[in-house]
Amino acid sequence: MAAKQMPEDWGLEGKVAIVTGGGAAGTGIGNGRAAAILLARAGTKVIVVDKAIDLAEQTVSMVEDEGGEAVALGADLTRDEDCAGMVRYALDRYGRLDFLDNNVGIGSRGSVVDESLENWRRVMQVNVETMFLASKHAIPAMVRGGGGAIVNVSSISALRPRGLTTYSASKGAVIALTRAMAVDHGREGVRVNCVAPGPVYTPMVYQRGMTPEVRDRRRLASVLQREGTGWDIGLAVRFLLSDHARYITGHTLVVDGGATLKGPERASE
Repeated sequence: MAAKQMPEDWGLEGKVAIVTGGGAAGTGIGNGRAAAILLARAGTKVIVVDKAIDLAEQTVSMVEDEGGEAVALGADLTRDEDCAGMVRYALDRYGRLDFLDNNVGIGSRGSVVDESLENWRRVMQVNVETMFLASKHAIPAMVRGGGGAIVNVSSISALRPRGLTTYSASKGAVIALTRAMAVDHGREGVRVNCVAPGPVYTPMVYQRGMTPEVRDRRRLASVLQREGTGWDIGLAVRFLLSDHARYITGHTLVVDGGATLKGPERASE
């Protein structure tokens, strides 16, 4: 009789994670929802944070259907007090905080000539400042607990601009923020890494009414000629938070099927 195969140990059992932007429309799998489900499968207690609490609650329901543990929290992470409250909630409920998946973000398109000052500031606030604020409050809690890990979600648009200039600039700032935080807090036992998704198909994308033709062009942008999903990003996040990545910090993991290996294309979706 073959020996029973034990589940893989990610070093995540009994730990506590905050996943921001963890909701998604319906039962669709966005990057944050995938990360929350995968972390819970590995035994992590997950606080799913979203500005729309009903979307976070749907993620929690999906986690619980698999026997995992998660709780939903509504918060506007552009507000410093909401970020502080999010961390305080984790400590009050579980007594610790080990991981943070900074997954909040919005898009934009156009050049610096086309862009409005109002939208420039809004994109920078949502895509960069939320990560600054969430980390500002999360890191001291992690340090008090003996260390932890953070993953910031950027984009290949930071590495291969294609007509989404404000978005590209914000996601480039996320990479720089990741590297700086890794240097600042490595000696305190906090690892900080980044995931740069490529043209994955998530609820945020298909809610924009993407045509089948555009969707197929996005698929063909990959060297693998394969469409990415939120699960691909969630798996990368779980890896970088896990003990398997214990010697990795300040790194940007590109998850794009090789799209950045090809020449840039103008945004058409």
